[in-house]
Amino acid sequence: MRAPHSVLDVAEYILQRKPDVSTLKLQKLCYYAQAWSLVWDGEPLFGEQVQAWMNGPGVRELHDVHKGDFSVRSVGGGADNLRPEARETVDAVLDAYGDKDGEFLSEMTHSESPWRSARKRAGLKFGRKGSPEITLQDMQRYYGRLYEWASRD
Repeated sequence: MRAPHSVLDVAEYILQRKPDVSTLKLQKLCYYAQAWSLVWDGEPLFGEQVQAWMNGPGVRELHDVHKGDFSVRSVGGGADNLRPEARETVDAVLDAYGDKDGEFLSEMTHSESPWRSARKRAGLKFGRKGSPEITLQDMQRYYGRLYEWASRD
């Protein structure tokens, strides 16, 4: 299944809504947008692979654009390329996670099974560098269960 957007399009849309965020936070917001798109929309938001880095989930193609920067204002993506349902998903993610800083989001991802499972499959101990894939299936399964649990109320 081909994703309709690029991670740079998603990141650019996030930066329009939350200007000048840290690169750590931008990576985590893109990750959560991807995860929740899988649950709510039934498809990936972007096609690039999410990897389980030491500091949490990250996308290499986005990192290559902001490498060496602490914060970023633009990544050169096309925010206008996002379809309306994709914008709704990203808006909901920003409502839920947008007020958190990058360190908090990084720590949160370390406690969740998609990041932990990818690191474990690769044999990476906590604090070790590596970039194993966080699979779409793992994201959809984990966040889908969270959504089901939260919807019971």
